[in-house]
Amino acid sequence: MLNIITVCGNGIGSSLMLKMKIEEICEENGIAAQVESLDFNAAQGHPCDLIITVKELAYQFEGKKVGIVRSYINKKKIKEDVLELLQSSAKEAAEK
Repeated sequence: MLNIITVCGNGIGSSLMLKMKIEEICEENGIAAQVESLDFNAAQGHPCDLIITVKELAYQFEGKKVGIVRSYINKKKIKEDVLELLQSSAKEAAEK
């Protein structure tokens, strides 16, 4: 199972909206994933297979696999931005 964290600056609403969209995309595409929404600080030391966030925060997660989205709520854009990454990450997680 793929362990994903969605991240926004404060962890209040945006990362939760992104979490719900990522869960929908995973379900629709047969990707087994556990998705958690966190604020930036909490995500720093949290173990995961993949972090999904916006480009303004992405560069601060050095050494971690990060997917960058253009929107926290537009499902079509989110899917365009990270579906391939979700699929490849799920395959890698399954091979572990």
